[in-house]
Amino acid sequence: MSSTPPKNPGSAVEKPLMHPRNRHQGHYDFPQLISACPELGAFMISNPHGKPSIDFANPAAVRLFNQALLKSLYGIEHWQIDEGYLCPPIPGRADYLHGLADLLGNDNAGVIPRGTGVQVLDIGVGANCIYPLLGHSDYGWRFLGSEIDANALACAQANVDNNQLEAAIQLRLQLQRGQIFNNLLQPGERFDLTLCNPPFHASAADAASASKRKWKNLGKLDPQRKLPELNFGGQNSELWCTGGEASFIKRMIRESLACASQVLWFSSLVSKTGNLPDIYKQLKKLDVCEVRTVEMAQGNKQSRFVAWTFKDVGQRQLWREAHWSGRS
Repeated sequence: MSSTPPKNPGSAVEKPLMHPRNRHQGHYDFPQLISACPELGAFMISNPHGKPSIDFANPAAVRLFNQALLKSLYGIEHWQIDEGYLCPPIPGRADYLHGLADLLGNDNAGVIPRGTGVQVLDIGVGANCIYPLLGHSDYGWRFLGSEIDANALACAQANVDNNQLEAAIQLRLQLQRGQIFNNLLQPGERFDLTLCNPPFHASAADAASASKRKWKNLGKLDPQRKLPELNFGGQNSELWCTGGEASFIKRMIRESLACASQVLWFSSLVSKTGNLPDIYKQLKKLDVCEVRTVEMAQGNKQSRFVAWTFKDVGQRQLWREAHWSGRS
């Protein structure tokens, strides 16, 4: 494919604000959340401003908070993860999905395609299965989630089964731990989107150190209190890999070339701005057709995702006509 990527692929296309379709705008309705999950009431506290909140330093409180959010805002009745697995901050995960929906809509005269005709591949679905659950609830999309951890995959499958979503969400074990797309996709499968929340850190020590810095910055390092190393949990494969985030995403980009005919848009979260130059350099090497970077923000947290496609405008139109006809 000879199309040239943009001269400045790193230019952001959105102002970093919470997405307007994100259901997590404003303050949380804690009475509503406690009604959805009564156990959450035991973890209620007052923040320094005297407002109701929960103890975000307590992993059990964070898990119950997520249960309440999913039930009250998304109609997901049953959600659970085994102790020690990553408990995701839901507003940020939702923003990523809404940004991807806009990406598809931009190719479709501003109309976001909805329903099971849109198929999404979640790389590293995790025990929480959060992207498929949110994406199906908000847009009705169909998902395939891949995972290298068999125990995490079993936990994710329980979340799917307990909500009777087997027809909308399928899960698959990636048997080759060093591979991402290779040996995962089957002939004839096609995906409108791939998404990924890659491991941030280069080692377990880096992950622990980052968590301690976070507590210090938040002013929560109380010498009289033993705080968890990671209040949102996380197994090794969820938190770190050799070379860290940049290495993982560059490997994903390299592997994406081999399955370019099966995917419309590839994407990945990028937590560290400093990793973007290496990512753009890898994309330029493969001569992708288009690269988009979308900035996001939830409160003080800044993040972004990078998306790339090997299909030019005409090829994307043919893809829409073949797969999205009559869907909106």
